[in-house]
Amino acid sequence: MGRPMDRKITLIGGGGVRTPLLVFGVNEAAQLLGCREMVLFDPDAGRLKVMAELGRAIVAREGGNLLVRGVSSIEEAVTGADFVLNSIRVGGIAARAADELAAIKHGYPGQETTGPAGASMALRTVRTALAQAQLVEQLSPNAWIVNFTNPAGLITQAISSHTRTRTVGICDTPVELFHHIATALGASLDEVVCDYVGLNHLGWVRRVRLRGEDVTDRVLNDDQILAQLYSAPLFDVKMIRTLRLIPTEYLFFYYSRRRALENQRRQGSSRGAEVEQLNITLMQELSAKLAQGDRDGAIATYVAYLNRRSGSYMKLEASGGSAFANESYDGEPFRAASGYHRIALDVMLALTGARPGRIVVNTRNRGSLPSLPAEDIVETACRIDTDSITPEPIEPLPDAVAGLVHSMKAFERATIEAALASSPLTARKALLIHPAIGEWEPTEALLEDLHPWCAHC
Repeated sequence: MGRPMDRKITLIGGGGVRTPLLVFGVNEAAQLLGCREMVLFDPDAGRLKVMAELGRAIVAREGGNLLVRGVSSIEEAVTGADFVLNSIRVGGIAARAADELAAIKHGYPGQETTGPAGASMALRTVRTALAQAQLVEQLSPNAWIVNFTNPAGLITQAISSHTRTRTVGICDTPVELFHHIATALGASLDEVVCDYVGLNHLGWVRRVRLRGEDVTDRVLNDDQILAQLYSAPLFDVKMIRTLRLIPTEYLFFYYSRRRALENQRRQGSSRGAEVEQLNITLMQELSAKLAQGDRDGAIATYVAYLNRRSGSYMKLEASGGSAFANESYDGEPFRAASGYHRIALDVMLALTGARPGRIVVNTRNRGSLPSLPAEDIVETACRIDTDSITPEPIEPLPDAVAGLVHSMKAFERATIEAALASSPLTARKALLIHPAIGEWEPTEALLEDLHPWCAHC
């Protein structure tokens, strides 16, 4: 890695709407990270220009010295990088919206990382993510790839299996749940330790300790505590108590598929379709304000966007109706205790040795979960220190979830194989294996309607 104050952090997918959050976080921790510059790359030059300029406005507002620049060449972006953050969306938000609506049409909930839409996203993303990782392997072999790209576990699995890069997958979903548990208990996060097991967007908390005391039963038996754990009313408390597992929010698309689908059909939309329209408006407003030199106005517009988007999460799927209708949100997303940028910073600070810690990430199993191969990517608590990620040993998977976890890993392997071989039949096999689909006959029509499931076919 680079010397102190000589580290370079690159973001592939720098035209994405969460780029300014990451810029804020890196700028805030620049001294600890030893980072002199953050380089952004995106094939969409217009979006890249807007997000880079907004990032520089945020650094200036905060009185930072981080150099933020956009580049037109991925090779230039990657060369000499110490960390390469990968947050891409092949096909853009329009492809997500199309995927989700196609899934709904065929009788499945529309969600970008699970079910048919998640499979489609993976199928068109694997090759691009691998090509980018191979560039990192060639041009910056000592860099860490920090993968945000969804489906995060599957993409991390593909990169880990097909390159020699140092790779870790991250997601803020587990730590968000930990924060909600701590808040519901009237405690700070550092007073709470959660025993977490699973895969990305398929994980559960099975034990909660508060200041060293096991309070799992207290949490499970208190309706008011359980009601505070999610941004919308997702799960029947009787189900949680019966499982003796606290699911992360994405399990809603497995445990309550019909309810999610009915609510989406009632609204005639999906979250992706609504976010697409929200993003179009955001880019128009940001472009106009930045063109006028109104940096403060652009930042205010961006903050309002983040608050509206995060405050509406899971509302459409859980209760029907537009996620954004008649809603008003207020907050400071840059300084939130958790979120997209916080998990990235925590991981990078730990890997540099500046702030080692226990963090839930997507990494190679390496025997921590004996029922899965050592090279499988799992989402689990790890001890992270200088250039080192060590997963904690995990108790065997509970019977209630073991089959689901093993099925999803089989689905991931088949999906990666299908993407690399450009094989529609293997893609249909992957859909057949997926526990939220599990039928052969519908898979042909599904693939025909999903937004180009494989750009290389």
